[in-house]
Amino acid sequence: MNTPNFEQEDEEHGGEEEVFLDESDIIEEIPIDEEELPDVDGDRFSDAGDDAMEPDDSMHIFTGHSGELYTVACSPVDATLVATGGSDDRGFMWKIGEGDWACELSGHEDSVSSLVFSGDGQLLASGSFDGLVKVWDVSSGNLKSTLDGPGQGIEWVKWHPRGHLVLAGSEDCTVWMWNADKGFLLNIFKGHGGSVTCGDFTPDGKLICTGSDDATLRIWDPKSGGNIHAVRGMLLSDRVFS
Repeated sequence: MNTPNFEQEDEEHGGEEEVFLDESDIIEEIPIDEEELPDVDGDRFSDAGDDAMEPDDSMHIFTGHSGELYTVACSPVDATLVATGGSDDRGFMWKIGEGDWACELSGHEDSVSSLVFSGDGQLLASGSFDGLVKVWDVSSGNLKSTLDGPGQGIEWVKWHPRGHLVLAGSEDCTVWMWNADKGFLLNIFKGHGGSVTCGDFTPDGKLICTGSDDATLRIWDPKSGGNIHAVRGMLLSDRVFS
């Protein structure tokens, strides 16, 4: 019968003996000046403290929101007028340099994801993850119309460069266009296979360009709603890495 070798087994399993040092093992002794050691309660956190004490160079701070901000828009005709929206389901119009004066854009039931002023500065459109686009009269702050239709949240909102036509892209793979003055739907653009994450009118207003999570860029005719052209990319999940 073979007798097990416990010493060999300990070595194979990483067993280690305690090691002690004596004075003969010392190669060099380095003196330490205690005055050069960092103060745990002071120097260690001095950088963070310096950052916290830096002056705030902003001209104005608006504190009306109670959550993260997702969108900000500046009026094209009034350099002091700003609109903001965020995760608190609220939007505001406020003016730089006028304290906490604000006009609240209430009514959305989910985060306000997009805000944009019309080219003439008369109207403001707000898009939300509640699937609604609301149009506001800038001079009075009153709600002008609520534009519905998309089955999921609004990703972005844009205005036609020469009129009060509103364009919005949705998480439900569609793009919608309304007449903001009359509050009725003009067209629905279908063809994307994923959330429509970006889009806009061309500068002359004769075409619409949209991009989607499906890795395509599509060009549309605003009047007919037809898809004129599509540029197809490749989704990261579809790529084969060798």
